[in-house]
Amino acid sequence: MPSPALKSSSICRRREARRMTERRSRSAPEGDEFVRIGGEAVPTPLDSAKAAVWLADLGRSADEAGCERLARLCRRPDDPAARRLGAIMDLSSYLNGILLRRPDWLERLFDTDAADRIAAILASLDTLHAGDMTEARLMTALREAKLEAALLIALCDLFGAASPDQTTADLSDLAEATVRAALRFLLLDADRRGALKLPDHAQPEDGTGLFVLGMGKLGGRELNYSSDIDLVVLFEPDAAAVVDRDEAVETFSRIVRRLIRLLSERTGDGYVFRTDLRLRPDPGAMPLAVPVPTALVYYEDSGRNWERLAMLKARPVAGDMAAAEAFVREMAPFVWRKYLDFNSIDEVRSMKRRIDRHHGFDCVGIAGHDLKLGPGGIREIEFFAQAQQLIAGGRSPELRVRRTDEALRLLAEGGWILPETAARLTEAYWFLRRAEHAVQMVADEQTHSLPEDAAGLARIAGLLAFPDADAFGNELLERLGFAEAQFDQLFAGGEAAEDEGQRLFRMIEAGDLGGLSAALEALGFARAEPSARVLAGWGAGRYRATRSPAARRHLADVLGPLLRSLAAASDPDGSLVAFDAFIAGLPAGLQFFSLLASNPRVLDLLTLIVTSAPRLAATISQRPHVFDAFLDPTFFRELPKRSLLEDRLRFFMNDVVDYEDELVRLRLFASDQRFLVGARLLSGAIEGEEAGLAFADVADVAIARAFEAVVRSFAARHGAVPGGRIALFGMGRLGSRELTAGSDVDLILFYDHPQNEDESDGEKPLPASVYHARLTQRLIAALGSPMGEGVLYEVDFRLRPSGNKGPLATHIDAFLRYQADEGRTWERMALTRSRFLAGDAGFGEKVSAAIRRIIAERNHDPAISAEVAAMRALIGREKPARGPLDLKLRLGGLIDLEFLAQWSVLTGAVPADLIGHPTAEILAASNVVSRDCVEAMRRQTRVLQLLRLGPEKAFAVDALPEPLARRLAASLGLDGAAAIEPAVEAMAAEVRREFERRLPNGG
Repeated sequence: MPSPALKSSSICRRREARRMTERRSRSAPEGDEFVRIGGEAVPTPLDSAKAAVWLADLGRSADEAGCERLARLCRRPDDPAARRLGAIMDLSSYLNGILLRRPDWLERLFDTDAADRIAAILASLDTLHAGDMTEARLMTALREAKLEAALLIALCDLFGAASPDQTTADLSDLAEATVRAALRFLLLDADRRGALKLPDHAQPEDGTGLFVLGMGKLGGRELNYSSDIDLVVLFEPDAAAVVDRDEAVETFSRIVRRLIRLLSERTGDGYVFRTDLRLRPDPGAMPLAVPVPTALVYYEDSGRNWERLAMLKARPVAGDMAAAEAFVREMAPFVWRKYLDFNSIDEVRSMKRRIDRHHGFDCVGIAGHDLKLGPGGIREIEFFAQAQQLIAGGRSPELRVRRTDEALRLLAEGGWILPETAARLTEAYWFLRRAEHAVQMVADEQTHSLPEDAAGLARIAGLLAFPDADAFGNELLERLGFAEAQFDQLFAGGEAAEDEGQRLFRMIEAGDLGGLSAALEALGFARAEPSARVLAGWGAGRYRATRSPAARRHLADVLGPLLRSLAAASDPDGSLVAFDAFIAGLPAGLQFFSLLASNPRVLDLLTLIVTSAPRLAATISQRPHVFDAFLDPTFFRELPKRSLLEDRLRFFMNDVVDYEDELVRLRLFASDQRFLVGARLLSGAIEGEEAGLAFADVADVAIARAFEAVVRSFAARHGAVPGGRIALFGMGRLGSRELTAGSDVDLILFYDHPQNEDESDGEKPLPASVYHARLTQRLIAALGSPMGEGVLYEVDFRLRPSGNKGPLATHIDAFLRYQADEGRTWERMALTRSRFLAGDAGFGEKVSAAIRRIIAERNHDPAISAEVAAMRALIGREKPARGPLDLKLRLGGLIDLEFLAQWSVLTGAVPADLIGHPTAEILAASNVVSRDCVEAMRRQTRVLQLLRLGPEKAFAVDALPEPLARRLAASLGLDGAAAIEPAVEAMAAEVRREFERRLPNGG
């Protein structure tokens, strides 16, 4: 954590860069009568004559203070700098008073750039606690610093020398520096009195455990000109500086009480910042300084959604920064949930409605309009950004930013909103913030409302350099209207559907079967009366998902669009029955229905899944949060790369407790990711060949992590074999990266170790062969043992040498001997789909090279073709196809294509470097197999992948749910479901002819 001194120097460097840019963009000063503020904005006075009088008054004040250059400037009312100063004095009584009281602050600006002076003031605050500073002197110094900085920040803003974001950052830096200075003084004072024992008097906050979080706009470095500052003060009871833990709450609360007085009390020098501590946990019951453990328990047990929203902007601003950063990290799961609670978005909507009701807001306007809370105002833009941060921040850590403009930019970069929307909202936000500052600069009042009278509006327009109030009003209305429209689109889009849903749900709860039947018939349900009885069961609380009042309220919100979505199916009544079965399986309904109520666009996909894909529907019923991912704008555009999956897994596992917890989370992660691949496939976002690669990527990442966990856990008890190496290989569809939604995984574990090392070195040593066999058993259990979250993957190790008769783990030397002496053609066929997954990469390459040699050495074996053909014939006899769509087993199906590819590798028609590649790639590289087989493999893969999402044992079109049959036809480019079986038949016949041409003995 950088020291405050370093932070100050960083501020100075930033200001220097900005100052140099400004100097290049403005005219050079004319002699010594030039105020070095910069900017090109020219405020418009209400009364030019009065402005000239005020300028003359400033000149007299300057004469009295010995400010000769300022006095000369004021005697030249036509000078551009003088005119701007006169306009400010006419428009703002607050700034007028400061200028007349302290003309020496302007005099400095003939020698010093305003931005440099602001930086110098901030830097000076970091040394106020030193020396023989008394409390009274500190209060005066803080108020003087605040007043001068506030004057300069205002002039830079009004003259256009600082952008609105720089203005808010300067104000935030000023508030942070004053809090830091006051707190340091108080900590040193507590040390002198014996209440604390500071580890480091040079950095008094370090080791105290006490820290201050800036909340709201201070936390986001977006502070208003006349804003109070929202603070939360917490402390670690076990910190080194705490003398008496039992007295820590009182000791630190006393410090906070004095801190508030130092900053907020009005004296003859004014005040520094009004402070507000009401955002701390349970402010009515908690002390001013809250122990961290108490706060964490509160947020975990009782934290509300508005507190999540507040903590989104929480930023350490003073005190023990190490303790502060640790607390912010611990709070991350509360703010940024892995799985979005969509009820929180409902809460954001409700918060805005409560604001509107409380203030009586109903439309956009100008006179008296509340720039912060009114329609189209600052709060709506903030809520627009923050709500979507809450939606996406759990999955996309890059969105965890505090500033509104940064959030809008990142949301656009992530595809959550259009770049044009982000740009226009950002521009509107800063326009409104400048207007808000102008309102507050008039009299240093904490107000956000525009004046209601014409003169007052003209005053604000003048401060913002508009020629008149009408020009300002036109610009304002355009921005308010756009912001309101965007907010309504995000938050209020479902209100009409709510009314319809409430009406239908009242019928359900009242048991009005006649009214329900009529409504369903109007929607297009053919069997309206039986369907009405299904809906009546939802109102009767028959299912767990519809029992709680909150769940039923959200179900009512979504009922209208849900029924319309079901009505769009070819069999609405059958779809409703399927959805009813899905609802019956939900453990609870609140989160699921609130998600749908907030995002009606996902309903069509949900009904498609529920009515067509039992495997996917089962995942939703167990964990409805998986639907969150559908809100990611990139979801339907692209598959996550393996590197992104690895990043997501690391993030998902970053607070794993123990080995069992790791296995539980791996099951959840893999299940969720498989679901998302399947949903993309079902929706048409990807096709079967892409799905196979994606399912394999999920398996690769999950199995590699499980393997690491198993090795680590096993070694904790049994150690490792010195010099030993292990490599885990995927075989079958995993090896060739062609997994489906329901595939098990074929694996082989290879190992090697020095001949003189035959035992592990742990607390419970094992012989090397036993060690690796038991390690493999542990891996099988880690992957395949049923837990509450199911299995990770069903595992098959039968492709190892000697199959079930051989040892579970395979020593590389034994493997080589076996292949040289006993290896059979079918085993070498299996090796053509082998691929290194995890373990020692160097050893994995050694095994891969050995496999390539084993296959290459027998390229010219004359028995290969006959044995491959015979094996296919045996499978055909023992496992005949179960229907026209059983593409795995039917003649001309996937086995024929896979055997042609493996035969091509075994005979050298394909380079051995393609071992472990997808079948279609191998067929494309073969110099003997027809090109038609490549297309057949692609199309058959599409059929297989989609069928694996549907009901088990559905091997004919008439056994498929109608929506799935439509999706399958679309995937094959066919006009309808009736064309599927003829197309498959023709395709299989062509493949079979090619197979028999190349392997004629396989009939």
